[in-house]
Amino acid sequence: MTLKEQITEDMKSAMRAKEAERLGTIRLLLAAIKQREVDERITVDDAGIIAIIEKLIKQRKDSIEQFQKAGRTDLVDQESKELGILQAYMPAQLSEAEVQAAIQKTISSLGAAGPQDMGKVIGALKSQLAGKADMGMVSGLVKAALAK
Repeated sequence: MTLKEQITEDMKSAMRAKEAERLGTIRLLLAAIKQREVDERITVDDAGIIAIIEKLIKQRKDSIEQFQKAGRTDLVDQESKELGILQAYMPAQLSEAEVQAAIQKTISSLGAAGPQDMGKVIGALKSQLAGKADMGMVSGLVKAALAK
């Protein structure tokens, strides 16, 4: 079963169970997927769906931060619930040790020597770690590894 099929099935089960918040979030996700398919005239695969989910998660995190600054706990709670629902569709996250191992392996295979090679290393890691690790954290770890 593809990720899109699973999301559609989850939407149906949320409708049957009358879970309004979950249903709204899943519909939002399906709308984002459909929008991308229409805009780019493609059928989005699982990797594309994960990229869309990552974007929606980042939006939720930014919103939560802004709402906390504004003191809007009601909106923080709503965004947090949506964030939890979206994160359920993400693949299991790698530990920092696993990310470090992937970074070291990529650095040695590319023969990266210093900070000027950071773009090559990140580019190679992006395909391996997309959806499995926070790319912001990966970038910081690569920078630290190449500075040594």
